[in-house]
Amino acid sequence: MTNFLRSENGRRIGLILGVAVSIAIMAVIWLWSQKPDYRVLFSNFSDKDGGAIVAALEQMNVPYKFSDGGTAILVPSDQVNDLRLKLAAQDLPKGGNVGFEVMENQKLGTSQFLEQVNYQRALEGELASTIESISAVQAARVHLALPKNSVFVRDQQKPTASVLINLQPGRALDPAQVTAIVHLLASSVPALTPDNVTIVDQNGDLLSGDSKPNQDGLDPTQLKYVQTLQQEIAGRIEAIISPIVGTNNVHAAVTADVDFSHNEQAAETYKPNPTPDTSSVRSRQTDEATVTGTAASGIPGALSNQPPAPATAPINAPATPAAGAPGTTPPAPSSTPGIPIHKSADIRYELNKTLRYTQEAIGGIRRLSVAVVVNDKSVIDKKGKAHQVPLSATEKAQINDLAKEAMGFDASRGDTLNVVNSAFVTTEEPLPPATPWWKQSGTIEMAKTAGRYLLALIGLLIVYRKLLKPLLEKLNRPSETHESMAHGTHHNMHEPGEDSMVELSAEAEAQAAAEHAYLNELENVRQMARDNPKIVANVVKTWINGNE
Repeated sequence: MTNFLRSENGRRIGLILGVAVSIAIMAVIWLWSQKPDYRVLFSNFSDKDGGAIVAALEQMNVPYKFSDGGTAILVPSDQVNDLRLKLAAQDLPKGGNVGFEVMENQKLGTSQFLEQVNYQRALEGELASTIESISAVQAARVHLALPKNSVFVRDQQKPTASVLINLQPGRALDPAQVTAIVHLLASSVPALTPDNVTIVDQNGDLLSGDSKPNQDGLDPTQLKYVQTLQQEIAGRIEAIISPIVGTNNVHAAVTADVDFSHNEQAAETYKPNPTPDTSSVRSRQTDEATVTGTAASGIPGALSNQPPAPATAPINAPATPAAGAPGTTPPAPSSTPGIPIHKSADIRYELNKTLRYTQEAIGGIRRLSVAVVVNDKSVIDKKGKAHQVPLSATEKAQINDLAKEAMGFDASRGDTLNVVNSAFVTTEEPLPPATPWWKQSGTIEMAKTAGRYLLALIGLLIVYRKLLKPLLEKLNRPSETHESMAHGTHHNMHEPGEDSMVELSAEAEAQAAAEHAYLNELENVRQMARDNPKIVANVVKTWINGNE
């Protein structure tokens, strides 16, 4: 084997192998330099969604790999956006929520209990997907407690709902959004009231309880209303004064005393009766009696209704009883028929009554206290230099009047306004140092790309200079080398008198024969390459593919 490698043919084969290896190394270096940069396609996905995404990528012949821990799928950076759109068209990733599609695979003979469980799962999944559509929500889970229906009213229970929300990093839900989620759930589940909905975030903080008063009587909604009212009044004052003194030359602070008590009052008052001529008549009743015959006479009572007593006087003697004697009826006075003898009238007037029902609005302003600070105005002197000058009395009066109009000043309410003109102390904050260009992300990515190509170029040059070029030179000059070696041997054989002359031995002859055989083999390989270049190309291609 050693003799073959030292022969001419062996050397030729070795040179060819060296060229192939050099080309393979250069190809590997070039492919490494062209290796794409991978970026995250999706992360924090379920196992089911991960399998579907990988299957879709394999179907599209897209290279991919997993990050450390398998929590993310990486694809070439130039295909990230395109792949996300294509996978979104396939509804990937679907998420871990199960919606009403679970009802599509119902089997024959499913029990009523299983149907109810599937319905509850589907409803919870649909509500979770709806909540996740909010921009600040990353993931959500909904748990519903649906009691069984009862025919007895006293045994009926209301359903309840619990929601766990995982917010986006650095995002938060304001009270209005929490209230919207509560009412969304209450409107989606029959008989569910907003009071029975509980919302908790990933940190364990209760979000739905912010709208309820605390035990000490403080209502966060009322405190938020006061802060908003104060900021709005201060903003109106600054907005109307800023065009006069400048944007950053006025600051206003407002303290509002807001009445949140709920007052209702009903009053009924009566005024003294006016004169009949100016009063309104409610009703009028008149009673009038007239006499059409002999009027009854005598003393009214039981005595006048008794029958007359038997006569005791002689029949012929006229009886002249005393006036007013009991049992006698004096003669009735004569009267003219049709003339009234009794008349009465009953007139009732309307009372001057006032009914008043008063309900005071919640959130009324009891008192406002406003403080305004105005900076000195900037004046340019004759030399062109700017310096600060206090405001004049007229300008301060104008600013004071404008502030009163903007705040809605009411002296009867006890409002106060204090406008102060003073020079502002300007403290120039040092600007944050600019990021050097060599630390910017774009520069770093560009440097990485350039470094990769530079290393590939250096590697190719080294392989070419150290391996490929010497091998090519040896392939181009095999006969010259052999002739020089043979000439050197013959010269050494015929110069026995010199110090550098070496005597031939059996080992030297064997080495010369091996070299001659190597050169012959190398010449044969070259002749084969000339006659059948396809075979040599296939051999080199096989070596390159094997080295990759």
